[in-house]
Amino acid sequence: MMKFYGMEHVGLTVPDLDEAVRFFEKALGAVTAIETGPVVADNAYMARRLGVPEHCRIENIKVLRCGNGANLELFEYSGEPQQSALKRNSEVGGFHLAFQVDDAVVAADNLREMGVDVLEGPSYVESGPMKGLTWVYLRSPWGQFLELVSRSGPLGYEEAGGPTLWAPQSA
Repeated sequence: MMKFYGMEHVGLTVPDLDEAVRFFEKALGAVTAIETGPVVADNAYMARRLGVPEHCRIENIKVLRCGNGANLELFEYSGEPQQSALKRNSEVGGFHLAFQVDDAVVAADNLREMGVDVLEGPSYVESGPMKGLTWVYLRSPWGQFLELVSRSGPLGYEEAGGPTLWAPQSA
């Protein structure tokens, strides 16, 4: 039987690794922990082990430490002839990354001052299972949706006796 510990990292391919790292470091305080440089591998390795077209190559990987949460592994590939558009959150395969902050309102204001594309909000949830959550969406420089969340105490579902979700603040 395998013992499951939890999410160790999220992997994300970006169009410009240096730009992405600067964004996560400046906007969210992430710290670069690992850099691999180019991954030397043959065509069969790329296809069989990574599920990418044989001609694609990893130019560099950087793994960022994001506070008390899961690590963020950023990839820059070469070999894709044309970049496809990011999926919308409403499409199958669309996704966002959420980061917990101490105050989503203050964080959103700071990011707007830095020129980050922060969508309308933040929004405070006043009732229901997510009561007590403040959230706001933003876009990275390459268009990836991200979310900031903060809590003012136990969420509504926790008050009702539900199982507690893991959160960096409580780790």
